[in-house]
Amino acid sequence: MVTHVAAQDDEREALLAFIEEQRGGIRRALLGLTEEQAASRPSASELSLSGLLKHVSQVEQGWIARAKQEPPEVERDQSNWHESFRLVDGETIESQLAYWEKVAAGTEAFIRSAPSLDDTFPLPKEPWFPEGSVSIRWVCLHLIRETARHAGHADIIRESLDGATAYELVAKERESQ
Repeated sequence: MVTHVAAQDDEREALLAFIEEQRGGIRRALLGLTEEQAASRPSASELSLSGLLKHVSQVEQGWIARAKQEPPEVERDQSNWHESFRLVDGETIESQLAYWEKVAAGTEAFIRSAPSLDDTFPLPKEPWFPEGSVSIRWVCLHLIRETARHAGHADIIRESLDGATAYELVAKERESQ
């Protein structure tokens, strides 16, 4: 997993590398945990590591679907938003990681194939979306921000669980490779 993004000459590749760097932070936070540990909420927050994993994968898939002007695989609104933050109906960390891997591959293929990062697409009229249209570049930057925000949450949750810090988890990941 990417832990530091190298200098890139190509803007698309740089944006994709930063997205992958932040994905790695969430994946590492799950290293060595049981399903129960990953589902626990050891801080004042309602967030869990497995819930964050599910949420970021669904959000990423939804943004790329919208950029393609397709419906997201899972529609969320105020009535079911909470379901994106917890595993249900036999979902596991392994199944969510596999799903996110598929989503990530789709994101990367779409970003690489887009004629221009300046291409825009309209957003639904919902209070949680900006008004009007956004560009492919904006989506990449938004995914970096969204994933980084939740990677920070994951760091705090993991440290609250067993004291493991991001630096220790990077070392643990390298040892396992």
